[in-house]
Amino acid sequence: MEKLEEDIAHLTRTVEDLSDIVARQAEEIDNLTRRVHMLMQREGEREASGAGGAVIGDERPPHY
Repeated sequence: MEKLEEDIAHLTRTVEDLSDIVARQAEEIDNLTRRVHMLMQREGEREASGAGGAVIGDERPPHY
């Protein structure tokens, strides 16, 4: 009986740890989703304003 109680305590602790990890991951996913949305919105605005930075023909990018 004592062994079962120890196993249950261990499993309970593991479940709590995993729950904390999942909660942190969900928060991080929410933050990343907001950032991606913001970046997509910025890119859409940049494209709409015609300030695209596309390389045309054999033109070298500015870092060369």
